[in-house]
Amino acid sequence: MSKNAHIRDEARAVTARPPAVILCEPQLGENIGTAARAMANFGLVDLRIVNPRDGWPSEKARAAASRADHVIDKVQVFDSVEAAIADLQFVFATTARSREVPKPVRGPDEAAQKSVELGTNGNATGYLFGRERWGLNNEEVALADEIVTLPVDPDFASLNIAQAVLVCAYEWRKAATAGALPFILSEEVHPPAKKDDVLRFFEHLESALDKATFFRPPERRPHMVRTLRNIFQKAELTDQEVRALRGVVASLEKRETRPRKDKTGSGSEE
Repeated sequence: MSKNAHIRDEARAVTARPPAVILCEPQLGENIGTAARAMANFGLVDLRIVNPRDGWPSEKARAAASRADHVIDKVQVFDSVEAAIADLQFVFATTARSREVPKPVRGPDEAAQKSVELGTNGNATGYLFGRERWGLNNEEVALADEIVTLPVDPDFASLNIAQAVLVCAYEWRKAATAGALPFILSEEVHPPAKKDDVLRFFEHLESALDKATFFRPPERRPHMVRTLRNIFQKAELTDQEVRALRGVVASLEKRETRPRKDKTGSGSEE
C-alpha cells in the first residue's frame, strides 16, 4: 500500500458513531438541501426534520443537496422535537444567543470531541438546529443536554442553517479522524534531493553567476554565496525541484541543446 493510499484510508476510518442532525421547522427546501450537502462533505448521513414548512419530500432540497442523495433519501420527518430526539442519548442544542436555561455551553470543537467520545462507545448523539428566523426557543433548548455556540461576532451572530451545520460537521470529522486529510503528496512521489545534487546545483548556479559578473565587488562573493545557499536550503528542495532549477540555470546560460536519440535511433534535439 502506498503512503498516499494509507493516508486516504486513515481519513475514511471513522470508528465513532456519527451524530444525527435535527432541523427544527426549516422553512426552505434549499436550506435543507444545503445542510444535507454540508453533512455529506464530512461523513454525516442521519438528517431529521421537524415539521418542514413546505412539506416533504422536496425537489428543491434534493437539487440544493448537489448529489448528496444518500442523505436526502434517508431523511426522517417528525412532528415534534421530542419525537426526533427520542432514540438519542446525548443532544447538543445550537444557539448564538444567551438563554435562560442553565446548561453547559461548549464551542463546536469541544462539542465535537464529546460527540466522538460518546459515539466511540456506541452512544447516539445529535445536534439540534433552530429555525431560519429565530432559532430554537427555550423549551426546545431545555430538551438538550448541552448548548453549542459558535465563536461568531456578537454584532452579526446569525448563521444560515447550512453554515452552522457545516461548522459542526467539520469539527466532528476533524475530531473523529484526528485531522487526517483525504490526500497528501508523499515523499515517495518527490523525495528530498540528495545533498550531493544540491551542492552540484549550488556550484552550477554560482558558476553561471560568476560568468554574468553578478558577484560585485569580488570581496563580497563569499557572503553573497552563503546568502543564496541559505535561501535554497530553507526551501527543502526535492530531487525534481533541483533538476528543474538546473534546467533554469542552463537555459539562462544559453547552452546549446544536446542531441538525444529517439526510439528509432535517429537523432533529435532537446
